[in-house]
This record gives sequence, structure tokens and C-alpha cells, in this order.
Amino acid sequence: MLTFAQRNLKLFFRDKSAVFFSLLAVFIIIGLYALFLGDVWTDSLSDLANARQLMDSWIMAGLLAVTSITTTMGAFGVMVDDRSKKIDKDFASSPIQKGRLAGGYLLSAYMIGVIMSFLAFLLVQLYIVISGGEWLDFISLLQSMGLIFFTCFVNTSLVFFVVSFFKSQNAFATASTVIGTLIGFVTGIYLPVGTLPEAVQLVVKIFPVSHAAALFRQVLMKSQMEKAFEHAPSAYLEEFQDTMGVTFRFGDYTVTPVVSVLILLFTAVFFYALATFNLSRKRR
Repeated sequence: MLTFAQRNLKLFFRDKSAVFFSLLAVFIIIGLYALFLGDVWTDSLSDLANARQLMDSWIMAGLLAVTSITTTMGAFGVMVDDRSKKIDKDFASSPIQKGRLAGGYLLSAYMIGVIMSFLAFLLVQLYIVISGGEWLDFISLLQSMGLIFFTCFVNTSLVFFVVSFFKSQNAFATASTVIGTLIGFVTGIYLPVGTLPEAVQLVVKIFPVSHAAALFRQVLMKSQMEKAFEHAPSAYLEEFQDTMGVTFRFGDYTVTPVVSVLILLFTAVFFYALATFNLSRKRR
């Protein structure tokens, strides 16, 4: 399985276009934020002394959540390519167990997601510091690293299910483009969750990747929120967190980090089971 995963890693990083397009959504988010979104949101929070640093942390947290899903999606392009070229049938007729083949695809996609997410995390930290922010403290750094490993695990299972339906590169490329475009909306990055209609807010709040974005925001924005709302009533901080998708609220209930983690764990197990069932059904 490890050898097969290494083969998939080499194929992915050898294809420069695949690497680029797996990060396309990230480039779009950075471009939109740098060109006008950052100024718009900062101006709307002009009464806060550290408004720019606060919003930098907010957008970068969402960017990490997006990276973990778009890069794993791109990594599974190797599997789709093998299926479109019937290479998977050659593997199936070999002594290699089918479970090890599936495990190799999953492991390579997970590793690619982790590698690219850590690269994005490093760039995020450099950008925040250069923009006048601060390096994360040791505890927040460990929490961020743990979230990267965890969210990549969840998104690998989620994307594995989506990709299990594709057998051609054209269909996969189209789906990747659509998902990469929409992911910024459903995670509340292009527009803060609180500014959306209630029906759309509900969709965002039940979307698993949104919970990953919320967890990243709670870690990366912690120190900046403490500074911004140090002398403000707690109600102002709660309203800001609800509006910006730092926390999710259903009526009077506020989703805790533990609940978000459990939701993501359930998502990983559920979609992995569905993907396995879908692939086994197609082989019959």
C-alpha cells in the first residue's frame, strides 16, 4: 500500500497543472481579499484598532479549511485518471488486494492534503506577521497543526465519496472547478455567514467543511479577538462571532468545538462507508 501511495504522490507532483488547479480556489480567495474584500471588511470594522489583523486572521483560517478539501480533491485525480485509462483493471488483475489499492489512493490523497495545507499554513503565518500581526503562540500552533491533520482526514473521506462517481477526467475536472468555486461560499469566506439569508445560513452551518473553518477561526483569531473586544461587552463579541462564522448558533444553542469535531468525525466515517459501498457496487 505504501509503495502504491508513493507512486500516486509522484504522479500528482509531476503534473504541475494538477498541483496548480488544486490550489486555484486558494488563489482566487487571496486575490479577492487582497484586491477589495479585505478593505471592505476592514472599513466595516473601523471602530476596532486591530481590524485589519483581525480580518487577516479570519480569511486565512477559511483559506486553510478550503485548502484541505481542494488539494485532496486534486490528489484523487490520479485515481480518476487510472480509471479513465483502464489502468485500475490491470491493478485489479494483479496479486495486490483491492483494499490495499483503495488504501493507497486514500493515503496518497491524505498526504498531499497535509503537505499542501502545511505549506499554506506557513504562507498564512508569514502573511499575517508581515501585515503587522503576530506569530501564533505554542499552544495555538499545536492546535492548528492538529486541525490540519484532522481536517485533511475528514475531507479525504468526503472527497473519496464524491470521486467514486467519476470515471472520466472531463467530468472530474468540471466537478473540481464547480466545487472549488462554491467552497468559498458554503464555508462563509466570500461573504460572512451572518450576512446571508437564513435559509442559506442553515445550509452553511450544516455543511461539514464549515465546521472545519469555524475551528480554524477559533484558533487563529483568538488573540486578535481578545484585543479587539477587550473593553467591549461580551454581547458584542458573541454577535461578531456569529456573524463571521467563528461560532454557529441554532436558536439559543451555540455549537461547541467538541460538537464540531464530532460532526466532522461522523462525516469522515459516513462518507468513507458510502464511498466503499459505491465502489463495491460498481464492481459487481
